Amino acid sequence: MPELKNRQFLDFEKPIKELYDQIDQLKIAAEKSKTDMSSAISLLEQKIIDTKKNLTDNLTPWQRVQLSRHPDRPYTLKYIDKMCTNFIELHGDRNVKDDKAMVGGFAQLGDETVMIIGQQKGINTKMRQLRNFGMANPEGYRKALRLMRLAEKFNKPVITLIDTPGAYPGLEAEERGQGEAIARNIFEMIRLKVPVICVIIGEGASGGALGIGVGDKVFMMENTWYTVISPESCSSILWRSWDNKETAAEQLRLTGNDMLKFGLVDDVIKEPLGGAHWDYDEAAITLKQFLLPVIKDLKQILPEERVSNRIKKFGKMGFWEEVD
Repeated sequence: MPELKNRQFLDFEKPIKELYDQIDQLKIAAEKSKTDMSSAISLLEQKIIDTKKNLTDNLTPWQRVQLSRHPDRPYTLKYIDKMCTNFIELHGDRNVKDDKAMVGGFAQLGDETVMIIGQQKGINTKMRQLRNFGMANPEGYRKALRLMRLAEKFNKPVITLIDTPGAYPGLEAEERGQGEAIARNIFEMIRLKVPVICVIIGEGASGGALGIGVGDKVFMMENTWYTVISPESCSSILWRSWDNKETAAEQLRLTGNDMLKFGLVDDVIKEPLGGAHWDYDEAAITLKQFLLPVIKDLKQILPEERVSNRIKKFGKMGFWEEVD
């Protein structure tokens, strides 16, 4: 994770930054005056923990959206690096090209060999452009489907890590069949005979998320969101302005707890204190320890039963009322 001096702080994280600044000042003063200030520093460190806990416990939906986009937040490749070994990245859709916004390959997760696939955002301006800000083109979704079929061929579980502001909406993407590629993935993922686990690790927006978001189990990390449209776009449609994005975030009911109540996800995975961007190792270990028993349980179910359960799971989602 970035060193403290290189860290970026969101507006509501400023109290934490001020405490770290105070600690730095005390350390400088202690070095100059040769005075022991360890007790004062310890008090401030405890205050940082308390402040992080207070912030985490009282986040608004819009603040969770902001945390899901935090520039220091771990992305797919970071989770793979921290919780997997022997990762072999596979490239290309065997049709158009290799979409850098979608990554995937075989990896060792504990004692399990899995196919792990996810959207990847960039860690700096150049990489964000290369990764297209995590917005996959049709060839990205077709690559993901190719890897899922490969996993099925070798009877290996599939894990998808979702983190995208949406599928790429460009003209060339539409010309190459963006809608068809996403629809095909949804259709095929329902029928995969191997265990499929989907985890939203950042932004889970619209069809871009659904393109790799159909599985036996769907989980969300604590500070993520999952809905049909971003709060900014929702605000611009309803109010002709982005000014109401906070209201839109609240009304969209997009947080993990909301999705859990609606039955759209199966569980919400806790993040390190203050968010996953504060401790990559802890975030990855927590996710790994959460996934391993789920994989073990799903492997006990017959493939035909898994497919049937998946169809029932997604078929009963939503609320409706029939009238005569």
